[in-house]
Amino acid sequence: MNWRLSGRADPRACAIADRHYNRQAHGTPQFVPPGRCLVLISEDEQAVWVTSYPFAEYVQHAWAGAWINSLFRNEGSARASDLIRQAVAMTRSIWEPPALGIVSFVDPTKVRPTVVRGGRIYGYCYRKAGWHHVGFTKGGLWAWQQLPAEMPEPQQIPILQEAASPL
Repeated sequence: MNWRLSGRADPRACAIADRHYNRQAHGTPQFVPPGRCLVLISEDEQAVWVTSYPFAEYVQHAWAGAWINSLFRNEGSARASDLIRQAVAMTRSIWEPPALGIVSFVDPTKVRPTVVRGGRIYGYCYRKAGWHHVGFTKGGLWAWQQLPAEMPEPQQIPILQEAASPL
């Protein structure tokens, strides 16, 4: 097990989030969108995962109502697809999955592609974790989704003593 419960203002997680391409305000103490969230940090403090659970009425993309993996950054040696599977399993221990499951968006201008059978795939680690490429956002981001029936079984989250509760 690689993840521990963290919080939206954990300075260790914030430092990793500051190096992620979607970080909007580097250095601010909170790095998670408003609303319901689950923040995980790896045991070696080299990876951060955020599951956001926005209310559908405030979402303006095609997957309104789904959980959103709003941040995933792995700077350590753990396999990204393993971390993703574990993070989804831990998210399931907190909330019942919505009908649309979980989605993540990958910016092809900010990450390196993986070449598979001659084609470029952005966010290949999600595919390796059992997610499906389901299209693109209006802004051209790759959309990845995992439906509830495809998700791993729930897995309890170990808690860091110093972490504040994200709920």
